[in-house]
Amino acid sequence: MALRNILKTGEPRLRKTSRRVTEFNDRLHQLLDDMKETLLDAGGVGLAGPQVGVLRDVILVMDTNREDLTEEEQIIELINPQIVEKAGEQTGPEGCLSVPGEYGIVTRPETVTVKAQDRYGREFTVSGYGLTARCFCHEIDHLSGILFTDLAERMMTPEELASGEE
Repeated sequence: MALRNILKTGEPRLRKTSRRVTEFNDRLHQLLDDMKETLLDAGGVGLAGPQVGVLRDVILVMDTNREDLTEEEQIIELINPQIVEKAGEQTGPEGCLSVPGEYGIVTRPETVTVKAQDRYGREFTVSGYGLTARCFCHEIDHLSGILFTDLAERMMTPEELASGEE
């Protein structure tokens, strides 16, 4: 495993559309392992292929609804993810490893169900609520070149961040 460089705002690859994964091989497994190590090292809750310069439909999401698991066990690998169901609404602060130090108020679904494939190409569905649902949406947006700053109702001021206000 190796740490990958996380691309930052202004990098053109963050605005490109990713391509579907068609080969489930050692190269994909290495990418997933590297992304896992990178995510854990950065202390984030999600990471998408484009954020590490790979324009493929690959995301990792921390299942924050499973506090009984270790951080590493919370990581869900999703290949070719698609949102198949969403319900409710939540509005709150959102940030991104590719937009360090900035947060905005974004509205997302409260619950989300995603259909995806695992590292071996097997299909599965997974659901999440709260932060996990927000993360599914945020990371899937990256695959279309969308950043949270595009969706934010407004960006938070440094004073709001320091005080914990919304």
